[in-house]
Amino acid sequence: MRLGLALGYWGRGPDPRHLELAREAERLGYDSVWTAEAWGSDAFTALTWIAAHTSGIRLGTGIAQMAARTPTATAMHALTLDHLSGGRLLLGLGLSGPQVVEGWYGRPFPKSPLTATREYVDTIRQVLRREGPVEVDGLFHPLPYRGADGTGLGKALKPITHPLRAGIPLLLGAEGPRNIAQTTRIADGWLPLYWSPQRTGVHRDALADAPPGFLIAPMTRAVVCDDVAEGLLPVKAMLGFYIGGMGAAAKNFHADLMARMGFAEDARRVQRLFLEGRREEAVRAVPDAFADEISLVGPRERIAERLALWRAGPVTDLLVTAPDPHTLRVLAELNS
Repeated sequence: MRLGLALGYWGRGPDPRHLELAREAERLGYDSVWTAEAWGSDAFTALTWIAAHTSGIRLGTGIAQMAARTPTATAMHALTLDHLSGGRLLLGLGLSGPQVVEGWYGRPFPKSPLTATREYVDTIRQVLRREGPVEVDGLFHPLPYRGADGTGLGKALKPITHPLRAGIPLLLGAEGPRNIAQTTRIADGWLPLYWSPQRTGVHRDALADAPPGFLIAPMTRAVVCDDVAEGLLPVKAMLGFYIGGMGAAAKNFHADLMARMGFAEDARRVQRLFLEGRREEAVRAVPDAFADEISLVGPRERIAERLALWRAGPVTDLLVTAPDPHTLRVLAELNS
């Protein structure tokens, strides 16, 4: 199992620790470093900055939002950064949810998310293969555009720049069973949002047809500390926000996932409290057991025991959100 460093997206501004954490991860032998985006900082610019200050560690977008860019724009970002970094890019993509797609990007959330994802991936694959002009007879991402409001002058184009690699690894963030199953067919890997090494059966059917070499790269919060309850607080805060705030009462993919993992009643309670404006209560309502299952928190000995569970399952790459170099070093030693 390889280790990766997940830096996430910025808060109020750039985190001055991120570059040094990335460089320390490279020194410790971590395989990859990942950036993200929500509705603030973007994934590609921060990753390019890290690329310029590292030499070998692979560079992942975990995740870049599909609604933020047309598929050809994403493909241009990918081939550009792959060239500049000497072939180190891992392209992680996700659809996001209706609240972000419509509220931030001003686009309709696709009525058929699986079809929209397939078209997006197909377009990127065509660009990177550069075998001919890119053409997609799609419902959501048609190329050239043939809509009634167009000029009719659109022409299928072939990328001017020759991609460094036709096979840049493409991973998808997917949460629903059908979406995960499709991911095994059209992508090179999967970026799970929550992963419990004690509940791998939740995804067994969806992953049944995954081909050899398929990447499973969940993200987890990791911190070496003496007080487990205190160490879990950031995990619970994140869960409270995602389960309560990253969606609406009628449609929240994160709450649905927590429910499928055996915490349905807790998920709905967290969501209700958050939507009522009782955010601190929502965070406290996140079960310690769930937060603990999906993270690596506690003294070195405890983390060693729990890391063994992750290594025993199908995870190929463990992407850790770690707040300090010490935690990175401990995980590198335990995983060696």
